[in-house]
Amino acid sequence: MATIQVRVDDRTKAAVDSLFSGLGLDTSTAVRMFLMASLAHDGLPFAVTHRADRDAAIYGAIERRKSGVPFLTAEQSLGNMKDAIKAGAEHGV
Repeated sequence: MATIQVRVDDRTKAAVDSLFSGLGLDTSTAVRMFLMASLAHDGLPFAVTHRADRDAAIYGAIERRKSGVPFLTAEQSLGNMKDAIKAGAEHGV
């Protein structure tokens, strides 16, 4: 069995210990879960983006709103997501 050591500041360690404890996990188990999810995804199990990407999306949304393009309501967005999930399931995705 191998050991991985990670150095983090005391505040971060305390915060993640508390977070994971609230989820019924210890930090070592959470790290193992991250490693296994990375293997399952053949990469990081979450998107890694630059802040500029997020900012560009926000500014783009502001510009669309100013130009009069309507935004979907939460209900419309949820309905679109449900339809996409259903369509994916029908095609074996």
